[in-house]
Amino acid sequence: VSTQSTGAGVTRLGLEAKKSEDLAAWYTQVITKSEMIEYYNVSGCYILRPWSFAIWEAIQAWFDAEIKKLGVDNCYFPMFVANSALEKEKTHIEDFAPEVAWVTRSGQSELAEPIAIRPTSETVMYPSYADWIRSHRDLPLKLNQWYQRRV
Repeated sequence: VSTQSTGAGVTRLGLEAKKSEDLAAWYTQVITKSEMIEYYNVSGCYILRPWSFAIWEAIQAWFDAEIKKLGVDNCYFPMFVANSALEKEKTHIEDFAPEVAWVTRSGQSELAEPIAIRPTSETVMYPSYADWIRSHRDLPLKLNQWYQRRV
């Protein structure tokens, strides 16, 4: 790929944004024009191309090995949370409310209670922690959750 200038500070690389002026726009252009990700037709969802996913797996493997040295265990919590549980965290999730995705049907049946695709992990994790931690002897609780939305 030629990097000769085509005038007005634009190169043939196709990056219009400058990192020093607009980091977010520059980063978006880098990951899309390098074909690391593609936008999907659902807002907030992306397709990670194979080589970008390989980079993620390498980072994850390195980080996972490092935190295991510190005694951190991996765990998994469901991506769905009942509306009643989310309501308990109303003040915590207030800023997320406009972006919460709701599941209201299962097949042809209406669900008795809407289920949210959780906006934060705390909504699901903290009630479990309350059950698991009974005294100071149960601390420290060192957990990591590798979380990928598969929506």
